[in-house]
Amino acid sequence: MERKQFLRYMGAALGWVAIGPLLTACDGDGDSTTTTDTTVPPATTVPPATTVPPATTTPPPATTLSAEEIAGLKFMREEEKLAHDVYVALYGVWGDNIFYQISLSETTHTEAVLALLVKYGIEDPAAGNPAGVFTDPALQSLYDTLVNMGYASQIDALKVGALIEETDIRDIKAKIAVTDEADILTVYNSLLCGSQDHLRAFNSQLLALGVVYVPQAITQAMWDAIANSPAGTCVAV
Repeated sequence: MERKQFLRYMGAALGWVAIGPLLTACDGDGDSTTTTDTTVPPATTVPPATTVPPATTTPPPATTLSAEEIAGLKFMREEEKLAHDVYVALYGVWGDNIFYQISLSETTHTEAVLALLVKYGIEDPAAGNPAGVFTDPALQSLYDTLVNMGYASQIDALKVGALIEETDIRDIKAKIAVTDEADILTVYNSLLCGSQDHLRAFNSQLLALGVVYVPQAITQAMWDAIANSPAGTCVAV
């Protein structure tokens, strides 16, 4: 056990350089999602894509992840990509800036998980897949369903956003429960806080349109605790 703990700490220290900058980007989610301006920001205002250091710059980790931990990372890599791809598709239809802004945050989220895959030498399930294409059949089906739902109306599109974020919160909680790796927990908690701010943003727009959203993936009590907290607050769930 002492050797495993030592190796865990060594692996976390070696991988932090690759992951840290991405977490900084994730933590900035809350401030970018509240605008209702539908004007597409000029290309010069879009933050440049975060460059993930190649795997060769990070030594192989000195710890072995469990099958559940590996499956969790691969799933979260594609689930964050799904959120990004859906929002890009819905922005293309409705031009609502909330989808554009949150899609940028989702890019940092999926790249933060990618950095962990690289660190631990895990195959990237999203490698080579264009927008709207997923390795996980369940996520492929979910993407197709959500996009079709969001095409129905702008309100339906906002409801899709709320559903994605509450589902993300539920799934991140489940993945947190099966790991004790400090670097993985740091990324997951950062994603969790970002999803809470995204949920608030979608809920705010729905309320402004007179729509009260009923959660489907998390409890009403959890929804209320998150939705009624100020932007930037990370509620313990």
